Amino acid sequence: MNERIRHPQIRVIGEDGEQLGILASRDALAMAREKGLDLIEVAPQAQPPVCRIIDYGKYKYEQAKKDRESSKKHKQSDLKGIKMFPHIDQHDFDVKVRSALKFLQEGDKVKVTVAFKGREITHPEFGRLQMDKIIAAAAEVGGQVEKPPLMEGRQMTMILSPSSGSKNKPAAPKPNGAAPPPAAVPKPNGAAPPPPAAR
Repeated sequence: MNERIRHPQIRVIGEDGEQLGILASRDALAMAREKGLDLIEVAPQAQPPVCRIIDYGKYKYEQAKKDRESSKKHKQSDLKGIKMFPHIDQHDFDVKVRSALKFLQEGDKVKVTVAFKGREITHPEFGRLQMDKIIAAAAEVGGQVEKPPLMEGRQMTMILSPSSGSKNKPAAPKPNGAAPPPAAVPKPNGAAPPPPAAR
């Protein structure tokens, strides 16, 4: 910025975006000073480098705004975690599953860990059973297995990730919550059925 620009010649853009051509750095800086503005280097890799005459405070504000908008568009997936044991209570298991599904629907990955205590390590199939239940539940909200269940010491871990486009995707509602009425079966000759016999 300003005196820190060391290039002998630069391509200058005016405060309104107009192209002012290639000027000596000192001439461009003098032009900016006359207007009470700053000379900012915006494309140092160009040949010659591109500088812009602008108010530095306004420039910083615009850059911060662009960075915020860019970060919103490119949200990084966080890695959340849930931990349980092979013989977990059903209610606690349901709470863990709801947390995992919530993370997936928010666009985050989930690391699921089943920790084995004592002699539980001799029956890893119980941990795998819990993993399979979570995989099935995650599939209903678009979750998918990124890293399959794997034993790591006394823990079994896997990673679930949301499928593209699954964020905040609501489940398809069932029409009126009821099955449609059965269609009437027509008679072969198309005639209406006879009325029931009177008793």
